[in-house]
Amino acid sequence: MSKILIVEDEEAIADLEKDYLELSGFAVEVANDGETGLNKALEEDYDLLILDLMLPGVDGFEICRKVRDEKNTPIIMVSAKKDDIDKIRGLGLGADDYMTKPFSPSELVARVKAHLARYERLIGSAVEENKVIEIRGLKIDTTARRVWVNGEERAFTTKEFDLLTFLASHPNHVYTKDELFSQIWDMESIGDIATVTVHIKKIREKIEYDTSNPQYIETIWGVGYRFKM
Repeated sequence: MSKILIVEDEEAIADLEKDYLELSGFAVEVANDGETGLNKALEEDYDLLILDLMLPGVDGFEICRKVRDEKNTPIIMVSAKKDDIDKIRGLGLGADDYMTKPFSPSELVARVKAHLARYERLIGSAVEENKVIEIRGLKIDTTARRVWVNGEERAFTTKEFDLLTFLASHPNHVYTKDELFSQIWDMESIGDIATVTVHIKKIREKIEYDTSNPQYIETIWGVGYRFKM
């Protein structure tokens, strides 16, 4: 049974999310303040975290940052703040998804299931023989989930690695942001393509010599992105 941690200071919302997730077969724990949530997330093993942004003590951004320093656990951020800057910041810190309140509990359950299913498939691939992609100094071990640039290993979040690997596995193919969102996040974009843009930016910062003139991931203006061979 997958174990989920909800960090949410509004008890009514936390209880509603907990009820829906438990009815779907998940084991759920709740923390109602940031400090408790951070300690639980770091000290215990969870399969997925649901983080509210505005929390007493430690906010969701800080929790996400500290968890990402140590773990690849899928993270869904939730907030009543609709500004793109908050969404971009959260995704830039390593969150896998961002939901704006109010949202339906059934949508939350659907997203939780999608993230867990993808993460479990990726972990399960470890039993296979390592598959490596090497292109002009970039080395991606798709089985061990490790990346090197000119022999120097770089750290990637779960979704950053998934997106880089998908593009590198389909070189010279142009994908729209909607197509990439559907492939990597296992759901429709619902008009939310900022997620892809932020992840491409973070990937470029880690693999490109010059992010303004990328040699790996090329922007095809008005269309999307292409991994150049």
